Amino acid sequence: MTGPRLIAPRLIAVASGKGGVGKTWLSITLSHALARSGRSVLLVDADLGLANVDIQLGLTPSRDLGAVLAGEATLADVVVRHDDGRFDILAGRSGSGALAGLPADALSPLLGMLRSAPYQFVLLDLGAGLEPTVRRLAAAADTLLVVATGEPTSLTDAYAVLKLYAADRVGGDARVIVNQSQNRASGERTYETLRRAAFAFLGQTPGLAGIIRRDERVPEAIRRQMLLLTRHPTSLAAEDVEQVCRTLG
Repeated sequence: MTGPRLIAPRLIAVASGKGGVGKTWLSITLSHALARSGRSVLLVDADLGLANVDIQLGLTPSRDLGAVLAGEATLADVVVRHDDGRFDILAGRSGSGALAGLPADALSPLLGMLRSAPYQFVLLDLGAGLEPTVRRLAAAADTLLVVATGEPTSLTDAYAVLKLYAADRVGGDARVIVNQSQNRASGERTYETLRRAAFAFLGQTPGLAGIIRRDERVPEAIRRQMLLLTRHPTSLAAEDVEQVCRTLG
């Protein structure tokens, strides 16, 4: 007789066309929300040049993603546990031009390891921009969450991410998260702008995964290197991230 069949984790990539839209904070907070709902979660800092998940959480891992990509360590060797958040983290390597310049096909072994990792959810915090490695990781994900704000440059760059994803992953599951929105109505208008552009030029309609309202408690928690859902669990932004978590099933 064979043992129980292992179910591959759901791979979720969090992307943005530009930096400064709160992508890493959202990846961390969504990982925490999923863990609080009883899921096993691995957060991978997949920004291959400017990793900062460990900095936001005040962690100092001894080894990182670079060791895995170099074949010097397995995932189990490198992941660290965030005890408060109850999720695991695979830290990235900041300032490494060697990792940032990897050919996209060099990521295949890493993706294979993530697909067989013993988690229900694996979240990839991708680097901002449209580099080949970012596109490769985005295309490999089961769901792509594109983070945008109402700023024109953010919308333009978010559309570019959606456009490339549509070419790289035909029929893929792309969804939009509007972050730092003044209110829900403003967030819905931001999403509608992206939705219309995607429908008109790509023939596709990305879903709305959620709207995260602007909340002064977010930067305060980041400064203290604390999880928002721990420090301010009833804040507006915490409520909104919890709602995104529920939409992911």
